[in-house]
Amino acid sequence: MKGMGMMPQHRRKPMSEINVVPYIDVMLVLLVIFMVTAPMMTQGVKVDLPETSSDPIQPDKNVESIIVSVDANGAYYVEVGDKGSDPLSLGELREQVSKILSQRASSDILVRGDEHVEYGTVVRLMAELQGAGASSIGLITDAPAMDDK
Repeated sequence: MKGMGMMPQHRRKPMSEINVVPYIDVMLVLLVIFMVTAPMMTQGVKVDLPETSSDPIQPDKNVESIIVSVDANGAYYVEVGDKGSDPLSLGELREQVSKILSQRASSDILVRGDEHVEYGTVVRLMAELQGAGASSIGLITDAPAMDDK
């Protein structure tokens, strides 16, 4: 009389399902943390740009290039052929380049900037050159030193 007077025993089957609700909560918290911190990681990163060498551009022999230079003090100069200029302000430079481009429509404009000039100075110069009607602006650089070889 094993089972008399006692309640019948029902065995529960072991549960083979995993409760994933806590994992979803953790995943959502991590997602929010990632979304908040990701924009902060990309701002204010200091970058050392690599030195590279490239093949020189072959200028059109029929057209003289206009070379606009920025020295270490931020003064602007315009050179057309062998003729240079005195230091110019941005407004004067824009007028002079505009006059030159109105006389000859197809002129390459090359910018030669001192390496100690602030980036914003060169950007403002390029914006003024575009405002003067320049459609193609190139940058003049020196080849890196070959000290390693």
